[in-house]
Amino acid sequence: MMQAQDVQTASSPAAPLLAVRDVSVVFGGIIALNGVSFDMQHGQILGLIGPNGAGKTTLFNCLSRLYQPSAGDILMEGTSILSRPPHRIAEIGIGRTFQNVALFANLSVLDNVRIGTHARTHSNIVSDSLRLPRVRRSESEIDRRVHEVLGYLDLEDVAHVMVSGLPFGTQKRVELARALATDPKILLLDEPAGGLNHEEVHVLGDLIRRIRDERKMTVLLVEHHMGLVMSIADHVVALNFGRKLSEGTPAQVQSDPDVIKAYLGSKHQ
Repeated sequence: MMQAQDVQTASSPAAPLLAVRDVSVVFGGIIALNGVSFDMQHGQILGLIGPNGAGKTTLFNCLSRLYQPSAGDILMEGTSILSRPPHRIAEIGIGRTFQNVALFANLSVLDNVRIGTHARTHSNIVSDSLRLPRVRRSESEIDRRVHEVLGYLDLEDVAHVMVSGLPFGTQKRVELARALATDPKILLLDEPAGGLNHEEVHVLGDLIRRIRDERKMTVLLVEHHMGLVMSIADHVVALNFGRKLSEGTPAQVQSDPDVIKAYLGSKHQ
């Protein structure tokens, strides 16, 4: 017979992959975030929306450890991430892109993507210098992963092209490839549709869904392009003036009068 504790465990909802708990950020007396909380479930595409200055990027930078919250906590799989420095955040499975592409312009596409794999390697200067067997195995695995990601994003034809010579839309894909090369559990996408034309945005939406479905990744999307967010997100969190304004399905948030007033009907759309 199942014990009472077992019944409770069996019937309780799955623990979130990521939990944001009462996060506040204050910069010199200016409140950028004020007690924001929400959960992200495994395999979810969550859209984070709000007008300029709502706190979206501030929250994103807390998740990737570029900012330290003034209060609150951020838990990944039940463990706080706030003690981790930014350069070690990829180790626990968080990868991100940036609103303004942050690539090494004078390196090739292949080398930029290869950089993304370094967070998941365990070699050091001694083993690298001695060319130990595990280093050679690691390099072989890195090459395999890099070329697999390049193929997945249709970048093989430009693998040896310097990034600075590529169109902006292609550079966006290179940055996405670098994030995927870290093999993240959570993929943070910061304004991925910025600077893209209508057709490119449509292709991007299909790609984000494919990444979630085929690569089993959870996606947090910060985006001003409402058509993209509402067409691909499973869940939406709306911020305004650093506070959570609304949360729910895309249809629920889109029809919320407070969201319409603060964001959807604003000049920032």
